[in-house]
Amino acid sequence: MQLDMMFTGFGGQGILMMGKIIALAALEEEKEVAWIPSYGPEMRGGTAYCTVVIGDSPIGSPIIQNPMYLVAMNQPSMEKFGQLVKPNGLILKNTSLVPISSQRTDLDEFEIAANSIANELGTVKVANVVALGAFIQKTGIFSFDLIQDILRKELSKKPALLDINIKAIERGKESVS
Repeated sequence: MQLDMMFTGFGGQGILMMGKIIALAALEEEKEVAWIPSYGPEMRGGTAYCTVVIGDSPIGSPIIQNPMYLVAMNQPSMEKFGQLVKPNGLILKNTSLVPISSQRTDLDEFEIAANSIANELGTVKVANVVALGAFIQKTGIFSFDLIQDILRKELSKKPALLDINIKAIERGKESVS
């Protein structure tokens, strides 16, 4: 079994963190994993994406051209990557910034207003974690307990951020249940 996924958006949206959380969860379950971040020259506002490949056996190539899963946090990402998703795959789009559809009928496309939900929680900075919660709910690739444990470890040096991130992942989960 091998799962290929891509998390996309612009710099500053926490795109790389979403992929890193998934990669760390895979490592925790003793899976083979490759996490490859990619971002433009700008630290904030430029294009950012990362790919994650998870497998039960060694990964032949960490490069993926056609992911099974795509999380699109902004419209340029949907336009660029939406057509690359494998048939029978899944696209999760942030409708706060992605008003368009992939126009595909050969896959599942889900919507979440990640930015709006994050704003309701008090800060747009957790929109990525809201989307991550929705992604985990729709794919079922990891348990929420595991993802929350990874968040706790990753935010151990920033304990003030933990509570809102746990709330964000729960809200993401609830929004697509």
